[in-house]
Amino acid sequence: MWRIVVFLLASVPAWAQYPSRPVRIVVPASPGGASDLTARIIAPALQAELGQPFIVENRVTSGGIIASQQVAESPPDGQTLLITFDTFAVNPFLYKELKWDPIRDFAPVMQFCRYPQVLVVQPSLGVKTVKDFVALAKEKGPSLNYGSAGPASSSRLAYELFKETAGIETMPIHYRGGGPAMQDLIAGQVQVMLIQGGGAIAQHVKSGKLTALAVSSPKRSKFYPDLPTIAETYPGFESESWTAMFAPAATPKAVLERLHAALVKAVADPATRERLEGQSCEIIGGSPEGLTELVRSEQAKWGRLIKQYHITVD
Repeated sequence: MWRIVVFLLASVPAWAQYPSRPVRIVVPASPGGASDLTARIIAPALQAELGQPFIVENRVTSGGIIASQQVAESPPDGQTLLITFDTFAVNPFLYKELKWDPIRDFAPVMQFCRYPQVLVVQPSLGVKTVKDFVALAKEKGPSLNYGSAGPASSSRLAYELFKETAGIETMPIHYRGGGPAMQDLIAGQVQVMLIQGGGAIAQHVKSGKLTALAVSSPKRSKFYPDLPTIAETYPGFESESWTAMFAPAATPKAVLERLHAALVKAVADPATRERLEGQSCEIIGGSPEGLTELVRSEQAKWGRLIKQYHITVD
């Protein structure tokens, strides 16, 4: 009995000293994506706050499901963390054999960013507004193609919601990532995308390689102040990408609180904020409870769409 008491007493200061060794941040995506860039901006800020290296590991798997499972199955000691993106919440609706659940198997830490998605088209279409594009899409029908970053990507789900809202039918072409899809959009192999806005999108629009019609956020974005929202044409339309950190379920409360406190300071740092906003990130920095609510609301919204239209990853 005495040994148990001694162990419990000793464990409290041990958690208070977290982390005592380098921490792994698993990113279930290739380098250069939103979650990867977020992780590489946050990692040095966490190291500065907590005194240990935070090492980013990219584990590229379909929909991030295997990488997320590996984190879920890691010891709940705060030494292995996940920085992931919005489809994390809806993977249970897309993958029938998924072995983890976003609520049951993970502890929320913090949402970092919210990103506007941008409706962009091939300039050869000759349209300048959402209304003009929808009229053309209704005329052309499935002969128009839309590109997505993959069958389980937020760009696919966002465009499927747009199709439903606008009452149009365009054919999907799914790619392995947003980069290849964007290159084919520029080349004219696909005609339209609804994709997360970032530096590359803005550059292609500025150069005339793409035409931007609107943003998907409920309000106009400070990153694209001259673009209207889709909701200005179709009230109520909303779709945004996001990135957030999770830990394995059962991670001690003391570790989660220490992590969250360090992240609050990190995202308040002017240099860190500047780097995040350079990726078109609207900084959130909310509570763990707020992140759980986000996951639940995303599941309700996108789960309905996935079920109704039988969206699969096949």
